[in-house]
Amino acid sequence: MKASINNYRQAPRKIRLITDLVKGKPAVKAQAILSRLIKRGSLPIKKLLDSAIANSGIDASKLMIKSARVDKGVVIKRSMPRAMGRAFPIHKHTSNIIIELSQVESEKAKSAESKKSGVSNT
Repeated sequence: MKASINNYRQAPRKIRLITDLVKGKPAVKAQAILSRLIKRGSLPIKKLLDSAIANSGIDASKLMIKSARVDKGVVIKRSMPRAMGRAFPIHKHTSNIIIELSQVESEKAKSAESKKSGVSNT
């Protein structure tokens, strides 16, 4: 259950601030956080999360964000004219964003596993 955006035109360090907020959270809670966040990158990440939820085919309340990775994309190189015929380089950074979802285990399954592990250790 993955979704990704390639070459999104914003620097990775700015996008990582947003993905770090939602990493490890339930999908419904992450959607709420992203819809209220005042950052330019929050809308594309929310759309990406919605896409990952749709790709899974499972109800959003049963999913959580397993990982949210932001990698460096292509760097577009431009130049800015300066005095006396010089040119200074400008680097326009892009990001590759990957969100991976996992299914949340039910409370009954977690308690059963903890009982089994407790019994086997004694």
